[in-house]
Amino acid sequence: MSNQTQIGFIGLGKMGWPMAKRLVEAGYSLRVLEADQERCAEFVAQVGGVSYANAKALAQASNVIITILPTSAIVQTVLEGPDGVLAGLQPNTVLVEMSSGVPSITRHLAQQVTEAGGQLVDAPVSGGVPRAKTGELSIMFGGSDVLLTTLTPILRCMGQAIEPTGEVGSAHAMKALNNLVSAGGFLIGVEALLIGKRFGLSPEKMVDVLNASTGMNNSTQKKFKQFVLSGKFNSGFGLDLMVKDLSIALGIAHETGTPTPFSALCRELWAASAQLLGPNQDHTAVAKLSERLAGDSLSEPSEPK
Repeated sequence: MSNQTQIGFIGLGKMGWPMAKRLVEAGYSLRVLEADQERCAEFVAQVGGVSYANAKALAQASNVIITILPTSAIVQTVLEGPDGVLAGLQPNTVLVEMSSGVPSITRHLAQQVTEAGGQLVDAPVSGGVPRAKTGELSIMFGGSDVLLTTLTPILRCMGQAIEPTGEVGSAHAMKALNNLVSAGGFLIGVEALLIGKRFGLSPEKMVDVLNASTGMNNSTQKKFKQFVLSGKFNSGFGLDLMVKDLSIALGIAHETGTPTPFSALCRELWAASAQLLGPNQDHTAVAKLSERLAGDSLSEPSEPK
């Protein structure tokens, strides 16, 4: 697919902005839509592209449409209705759903897109804002091999690793399960750091040892020193979004009849943290729940014994 492809990009949030910017820098012609019209205008002024008033108009001018939005419910709203994507969808348009979505809803939307003459694939991402800026995201892909081949040049602008997962909906399932594993590793890592600090170990040194040992995970490598021990809690991925993804993972467990005692506890701890800390929190701030339970802070020096 050449860089003359007319791409519609819906969602210029923390992840969407740098991803769309990568496409413009690669030479693609971009049509953009964002609920925050001031942010949309700012993107066009700073980066490029053309803004559209509604999803129908954007769809009429595009043959590939990318959506990256907070929830499947919002994606559904953008697609449906008199001013939605489906109302303006051109024949053979491919819709690339890059949000962290609910697999069952994604499959329903795919059917609607097919009936309207297009095709939908799900391609959620992992890696956070820093890797979105550098184009080093991991992209999961649910859809046919033919469409994967067609879309790969576009996806390569935003991510290095593209992992096909199966049929439509499978990538959204994989994204939720990936975040479940990540969330579990984060919580157990924070508890280990608090235990070690109480014992007299340096949290910074513990992270170094974990990263050289079998306890290494994404949180020890890319979150603990950067966002927890520093006290910054500003990774760019919201706590509410993590709770949403964990709820999706537990929903899949329920649908498949899979017992998940540890996963259920993990989700409840993250949800409790969101309730305790309030809205607009970074997901790394979940560490504050464990800190409050322990009556200690990982970002503060240990008391001399």
